[in-house]
Amino acid sequence: MQRTSRALGLLLSMAAFCGVLCAQDTKTIILKLLDGRTGKPITPSSIMVRIDHQQALHSDWVVVSEDGTAKLTVPASASVLSIHATYENAMLAFSNCDAAKEKDPDAAHWYSIPLILSSGVVAPNECIGKKVPEKLQVFAKPGEFVLFVRRLAPWKEAVE
Repeated sequence: MQRTSRALGLLLSMAAFCGVLCAQDTKTIILKLLDGRTGKPITPSSIMVRIDHQQALHSDWVVVSEDGTAKLTVPASASVLSIHATYENAMLAFSNCDAAKEKDPDAAHWYSIPLILSSGVVAPNECIGKKVPEKLQVFAKPGEFVLFVRRLAPWKEAVE
């Protein structure tokens, strides 16, 4: 009986230690997608995540809730991330407003994961003019990343 108690205690201790180690293997970020012109939350079909300038896409790291917010879990070793979201059952990709005025609006912009976790990050919104309306003045809490996006123009959707 005493042996069984010791074995059970050791097993529980090992499980708790493993849980602590496993918890350190990932970092969790709350992602919010907002329409770049209206500031309203957008619920995407999927969200594609890239880390550390790698080409591999990881939509499986994201769980999207009905209100449009998403819980993003990345490896603890990851230092930067890039996000792109899709709509129409993943047939079309939103345009990220952080690159709306660039020659290549589909270019990846990379954001510091430690900065997102420590203070929160709101990506630039180039989908509006220089004067930012009050409804688009958004602040992120530590652990939050806010990205402004826009649907493709209808004539671009038809071409794709």
